[in-house]
Amino acid sequence: MVAYKFTYFNGRGAGEVVRQILAYAGQEYEDNRVTMEEWPALKDGTPFGQLPLLEVDGKPLAQSHAIARYLAREFKLNGKCPWEEAQVNALADQFKDYSSEAKSYFYAKMGFGPGDVETLKKDVFLPAFEKFYTFLSKALKQSGSGFLIGDGLTWIDLAIAQHSADLLAQGADFGKFPDLKAHSEKIQSIPQIKKWIDTRPVTPF
Repeated sequence: MVAYKFTYFNGRGAGEVVRQILAYAGQEYEDNRVTMEEWPALKDGTPFGQLPLLEVDGKPLAQSHAIARYLAREFKLNGKCPWEEAQVNALADQFKDYSSEAKSYFYAKMGFGPGDVETLKKDVFLPAFEKFYTFLSKALKQSGSGFLIGDGLTWIDLAIAQHSADLLAQGADFGKFPDLKAHSEKIQSIPQIKKWIDTRPVTPF
């Protein structure tokens, strides 16, 4: 039996999609949540000096999307054929581009970076959000299934649904994207995911 240990901070962030994949699969694992005080002593022992980190029978794997892709393939959440898997990965890479574009806004909003939050929202976040969510809306229309790619759940559905839920909780306007609001509600009502959300540690982000 494979032993999984997942190390990340006590928050959702870059670790949440991994936890949701494992929750959906019903896979037992060690959810190792480290504090900011503990992190400096652990940093040099990670492959790239950062978290999250997945250990599979003691072997380390870094980078959140690499971990998600590995586990998604293990638990059949990566698409039903190589083409679907490539489309999932393309959306995931676009998600990273969007996150990079909006990074200064998110950091300022969480108190981790400089800048006026409202100015950054108008000048940085809203243009990035509209561009990316237009891509997502197009993907939903093309699939016609309620899932972003193909006709079944993939890990990018989990990642986007959680991001949308976080934005909605913060009061984001989804007026132009009711389909993405419905997508988030659909994915997060899947029994395994709902159970995880209802029982996971409560964290601000």
